[in-house]
Amino acid sequence: MNKKLIIAGCLALCVFIPLAQAEVVRREANNGNLVMEDIPEIPQAVVAELNRYQNVRSAGFQGWTEDGEGIYVTTRFGDVSQIHHVGIPGGARTQLTFFDEPAGGVVRQPGGNQLIFTMDAGGSEFSQIFLLDPSGTDDARMLTDGESRNGAVIWDRRGEFIAYQSTRRNGASNDVWMMNASNPETAGIILESPDGTWWGPSDFSPDNQRLLITNYVGNADSRIHLLDLRTKELRLLAGNPATPSSNFALSFDPQGTGFFYITDVNGEFQQLAWQSLEEGSAPQMITADIPWHVEGGAVSDDLTRAAFTVNNNGFSQLYLFDMNSHEFRQVDVIPTGLVGGLEFSPDGSKLGMTLNTSQTPSDSFVLGLGEGALEFTELTRWTYSEVGGLDTSTFIQPELVSFPTFDSGEGGPDSIPAWVYKPAGEGPHPVVIVIHGGPEAQARPAFSSTYQLWLHKLGAAVIRPNVRGSDGYGKHYMSLDNGFKREDSVKDIGALLDWIATQPDLDENRVAVFGGSYGGYMVLASAVHYSDRLKAAVDIVGISNFVTFLENTQDYRRDLRRAEYGDERDPAMRKHLESISPLNHVDKIKVPMLVVQGENDPRVPVTEAVQIVEALRAQGLPVWYMNALNEGHGYRKKENRDIYTQATMMFLQEHL
Repeated sequence: MNKKLIIAGCLALCVFIPLAQAEVVRREANNGNLVMEDIPEIPQAVVAELNRYQNVRSAGFQGWTEDGEGIYVTTRFGDVSQIHHVGIPGGARTQLTFFDEPAGGVVRQPGGNQLIFTMDAGGSEFSQIFLLDPSGTDDARMLTDGESRNGAVIWDRRGEFIAYQSTRRNGASNDVWMMNASNPETAGIILESPDGTWWGPSDFSPDNQRLLITNYVGNADSRIHLLDLRTKELRLLAGNPATPSSNFALSFDPQGTGFFYITDVNGEFQQLAWQSLEEGSAPQMITADIPWHVEGGAVSDDLTRAAFTVNNNGFSQLYLFDMNSHEFRQVDVIPTGLVGGLEFSPDGSKLGMTLNTSQTPSDSFVLGLGEGALEFTELTRWTYSEVGGLDTSTFIQPELVSFPTFDSGEGGPDSIPAWVYKPAGEGPHPVVIVIHGGPEAQARPAFSSTYQLWLHKLGAAVIRPNVRGSDGYGKHYMSLDNGFKREDSVKDIGALLDWIATQPDLDENRVAVFGGSYGGYMVLASAVHYSDRLKAAVDIVGISNFVTFLENTQDYRRDLRRAEYGDERDPAMRKHLESISPLNHVDKIKVPMLVVQGENDPRVPVTEAVQIVEALRAQGLPVWYMNALNEGHGYRKKENRDIYTQATMMFLQEHL
């Protein structure tokens, strides 16, 4: 019955009309903020059928109260996520902020109760810094200028000053600033970015006189500097432009004579290391025996204990770490899934975190700790997020598979890993290939009500490949799509289509591709190369032409993207980028397309969507186009996400 209703709502699309000759049908929703072109009216039956899947919440851990007895989380009870207080495990969530935009980036004041958080407007990513007293009645106060892009906020050891990254000087440079949080007029630059790369603060020394600075140049090149706040002397500690490596500062050591950081300088994977601040010192690798990426961590206020996570083939493993002895121990009471948002309570007796599994959305948990730095007791769940009345125990869990690719055994990767979700029944099932962005991101087995919706309502399998260039499998694997090798990752999708054809329960004749940002480029490129093997494509904030993308992306990130994709100002690279851009091969695309965009996207400008939509329509192809005027790089507002999810469901139903 339900599928028939969905199909009935889409019958108008079953007759092919050359759209180049037809008038575009335009309509609006959500007070005019969501503009849709050639997307049919969504039947009420579809809205009702998807309702439960669209009312799933999460409650990510954001920090501790001053006394360490309560926690702060971000969760959504209206249209966007806001900061809430939770006083006891399973207790009520008391809302503290009431904005029209999502609040995030919460950092509690050391020795105090004030909170710093960041928030942008309309998805522009030009975040401002706000100060909130959660015990008072006053509204949060904006500390920054309301125009620049600000982030990476850290407090000093006394809880008086904050250091942060800002583009305030000229709108393009990522400089490091400081201010007294009680007096925004004291804001000033402490380090000017000498180039177009990203510079941001990481940690204050125990005596508050020095600052660790991370300089992010590209996904395989980041460096750590030491800034003397008295003399303004800047000294390189880790990373070398001649032999690039990834280096991310974690913390000073308890004595202030060395520092801990994460680096891949000695191997394929990122390891936890310690290094003396003495000139010429070499790193001492702490986790050399762990053959996976160390992702990040947290340090107690007294600098005696730390915690870090390891990405083991997509799953998180949590470790406790003694900052004096350099010993570590895995925590074995954590559910199999993903761990993030680590923070110690002010007295160091508890560790807060966000946990996410394929069957549970992100919720806040607390790990009790013992007297010793490596001792722990029990894990307590503090929040129980609503899941729309769904029985998530029935949610299908993914299987990790691998498949050979075009150059396996000939210098390429031995295989490509992928997460496969298969619906109940024998099949053969239609398939939705979901390609992650980045490109150096990684598909991981996280909770997704959207995938479960497709599995249960469409009967479609979902495959999430980690094509070459993905993070999590070593720096060599991540480098295999760089520069002139960009389309090798697209060929990995061709190899996945070959693999699908060998699976009796998957239907090689009913396959769609879906992806956002760089994943949107991969969708468009897949449609260029494999239209004869695809039924539909969903491009979300995707790159359609690398040259116009690089020329129009925001100034503050242009050089960072050139480090990944290539410099369009170089004639040879420009020619290559033009040659692989889907916009220049639109005549090869033969599949229906859904294009989703945010008007205020600072990363992939709206012009990337407009030009591919116009070119596809000129070819007479069916194109559904959705643009949210109050969103940026993806949809964060529930009212927009609901219609986007419904339209995507209808589009896939129609073509699969």
